[in-house]
Amino acid sequence: MEPQVSSRMKKVLLVINCIILAVGTCGAPLVMRLYFIKGGKRIWLSCWLQTVAWPINFIPLAISYFYRCKNNNSNNNNTTRLILMTPRIFWATIGIGILQGFANYFYSYGVAKLPVSTSGLLFATQLAFTAFFAFVIVRLKFTSYSINAVFLLTIGAVILALRSGGDQPKGESKKEYVLGFIMTLASAALTGLIFPLVELTYKKAQQPITYTLVLEFLTVYCFVATVLATIGMMINNDFQKF
Repeated sequence: MEPQVSSRMKKVLLVINCIILAVGTCGAPLVMRLYFIKGGKRIWLSCWLQTVAWPINFIPLAISYFYRCKNNNSNNNNTTRLILMTPRIFWATIGIGILQGFANYFYSYGVAKLPVSTSGLLFATQLAFTAFFAFVIVRLKFTSYSINAVFLLTIGAVILALRSGGDQPKGESKKEYVLGFIMTLASAALTGLIFPLVELTYKKAQQPITYTLVLEFLTVYCFVATVLATIGMMINNDFQKF
């Protein structure tokens, strides 16, 4: 059993995760778009880079394992599970990882064909997709305030994206621009589906949802998404272009 984390440590971990998420969310689209502006053409490579850093999760996982070992030894308990994830969660995580891999590809394609302002605004529609799938899958209860917020934010993002048609990149056909528009919406829809599926997986886990278990979940599903992107790179002969 994983030892209880103090309230102060929970706040510290929450702040660290929020900072990393904010930096990644704001910086990643800019770096990806810069790659394509400078002549980059490999969409699968851009997709691969989104999750290839999954091994870094082994660092906090190792710290958590040794911390649990120390805690169990102090309680005269010599049995410490190396992996908390059950087979049931493992297989569900693989399925979610596959969906994430395709969502990453759709998003990379959209960033390749659309300006950051347009793709970012379109991807903001994931809020509406998340709300819809959460209602269908995990029976999320809506209030008039939440419905109003989702509606206004989604409609506002779509209208702004439509009005930004004048910033179509030079040398890009209208067909490619529209396809990038559709791919970005598809990525938002898949991302909106993934979040409720993760919540459903946690609900059906039949075990405590600890920080270590969440890290294991992230590690597996990012690994699966990376494998999918690697297969795409192999099919596209991206490794021969280095």
